Amino acid sequence: MDIIQLVLNGLSVGSILALAAVGLTLTYGILRLSNFAHGDYMTLGAYVTWLCNSFGLNIWLSMVVGAFGTIGGMLIAEKLLWQPMRDKRATSTTLIIISIGLALFIRSGVLFIWGSGNQQYDLPVVKAINLTEMFGLPEAFGDIRIAYYRVVVMVMTLLVILGLHFVLQNSKIGKAMRAVADNIDLARVSGVDVERVVLWTWVITGSLTAIAGSMYGLITTVRPNMGWFLILPMFASVILGGIGNPYGAIAGAFVIGVAQEVSVAFLGPDYKLGVALLIMVALLFIRPQGLFKGTM
Repeated sequence: MDIIQLVLNGLSVGSILALAAVGLTLTYGILRLSNFAHGDYMTLGAYVTWLCNSFGLNIWLSMVVGAFGTIGGMLIAEKLLWQPMRDKRATSTTLIIISIGLALFIRSGVLFIWGSGNQQYDLPVVKAINLTEMFGLPEAFGDIRIAYYRVVVMVMTLLVILGLHFVLQNSKIGKAMRAVADNIDLARVSGVDVERVVLWTWVITGSLTAIAGSMYGLITTVRPNMGWFLILPMFASVILGGIGNPYGAIAGAFVIGVAQEVSVAFLGPDYKLGVALLIMVALLFIRPQGLFKGTM
């Protein structure tokens, strides 16, 4: 059935949105920054991964290099932009405008270095997995297949989310991040090293964002504007799940991803972003705080 096929596609897209949305909600929850450059950092991670892969490096090692490259870009922006702005107590409007400018800068840099053409990873062609045969489904379900790399994306997302959960709930830095997200002033007077928390926030966010961008390249082409077109679904996921709640962002991402893909059967592929926007606006009217409590 076409709907089942679209739901499976939506789960893979939702997996990518989930990792990216978690990074976005962490930067807001801890740094109080609505980072519109987040999508373009995804693009940067995907391009660094593609560059390493094109020189013959294994795709998985290329993703690691892409993560380090993205983390480096985020730390440079932290040093040159965000830290000075925090010291000057810049308003949220100022920070949003700066982040939009940073997004344009990153995208222009990608275009200048790699051009406007689409790129693809050097990956072996793998036959799609026939779920109908694998699970012995009745003929009424039709021939349901899912691309091998979409399965890889979903499995990788699950592993990364489990790792993130361990870090946030059991490690010292995770507990410090939750303290800063709850009340930064109280955390500081309680002895939490806020600057260290900020550093680790960018490291975790950069890793998640780069992995999300690299995984998106596994199921589609790598192109300069890929992250920019994903920024609206990312924000929709964050708002749907409750701003500042990483687990809510994950749930919201899967809802948005599936809803976008299923809408193709009724509206066509051109209205996917409209579906994400509609869900976001509808939720703001009905439950402005999101589906879950907006804290870590």
